[in-house]
Amino acid sequence: MHLNQYLDELRPLVNIDCGTQTTEGVAVVAGLMEKKYKDLGWHTEVVDLGKEVGPGVFATNKPGATQFDVLLIGHMDTVFPPGTAADRPMSTDDTRLYGPGAADMKSGLLNILWAIRALNDSDVQRLSIAVAMNPDEETGSVYSHQWLGKYAKQSRYVLVAEAARADGSLVKARKGMARYNIDFHGRAAHAGNAPEKGRSAITELANWILAINQLGNAQAGTTLNVGVVKGGDAANIVPDKAQAVIDVRFWDNNEYHRIDKAINEMSKKAYVADVTATITEMAHTPAMSPSAETEKLMTLVERCGQEEGIPVKWQAVGGGSDANHTAALGVPSLDGFGPIGADFHSPAEYVELESIIPRIKLLSRIIKSL
Repeated sequence: MHLNQYLDELRPLVNIDCGTQTTEGVAVVAGLMEKKYKDLGWHTEVVDLGKEVGPGVFATNKPGATQFDVLLIGHMDTVFPPGTAADRPMSTDDTRLYGPGAADMKSGLLNILWAIRALNDSDVQRLSIAVAMNPDEETGSVYSHQWLGKYAKQSRYVLVAEAARADGSLVKARKGMARYNIDFHGRAAHAGNAPEKGRSAITELANWILAINQLGNAQAGTTLNVGVVKGGDAANIVPDKAQAVIDVRFWDNNEYHRIDKAINEMSKKAYVADVTATITEMAHTPAMSPSAETEKLMTLVERCGQEEGIPVKWQAVGGGSDANHTAALGVPSLDGFGPIGADFHSPAEYVELESIIPRIKLLSRIIKSL
């Protein structure tokens, strides 16, 4: 394995704008990845997941299989707007690799491919391997999670190649996430001449913010964040509309059900008379927590780490991934099998260069050991 060859192969994947909504860029990445698996002689499919997102890519060495030994998952989208790749294309210094989506998760996509290339022919014959690459993980895999779930339910194990944590840890658990959009509808009036005729959507929104902040549970790790607010047209108009977007995070899926019920109950009784609230759940990712079968898989991963000279540590992290969806289906799922990286979703995002080849070897050994 040659690092420079890896970097040359990674550069075209990083140097393209492919935010989730930049569907044409995601489609380019999909075409590049599909060709790489085709060149291996694998069966490939480019899958239409709807006009709202780019395509998905599926590849397997056993197209007739009804059961896979492992499903490897990576996402092709990033969070960055058009123009980002031109502003700060992939670069390296003595120790790190930089660029939009370099860690999250273009390098993970490539690590899966390189780990598969490192398998012996006998391993490829013996194992039934599936790879799924989706276009919308950064927005909760709304359009792809059922497609991923179809293959997960046919698989013994799921390995997701998001980046390993900054200290090298793999990921055994992730918080669940829900995102709500709430539209408030009141009645406009002149704020000076007839304020009594108005019904303020912003006042209703303000009361909701205070109530939502009380729904968190620090002990359980449940948080709610009103991250976006909009409303009104002018200072002298009682506002007839307002909007809030709420992010919810939880370790326990029962906490999600509690929050969901509470938010929907709030819409039945207005703080300001005659103001209504319309709730739309924009995304929901269940919490990922290890089952007994997952813990057995963790033991296998730890043994492979010892054989590769890589101490395997585990973390539970706040951000979600596609492993949340597959774990919720009861399929043993682990995450963090890309290279070491950090500062995701920011201009400082990086990958540790010296971690790339060792993490490819670790993932390849894990696949062989299945």
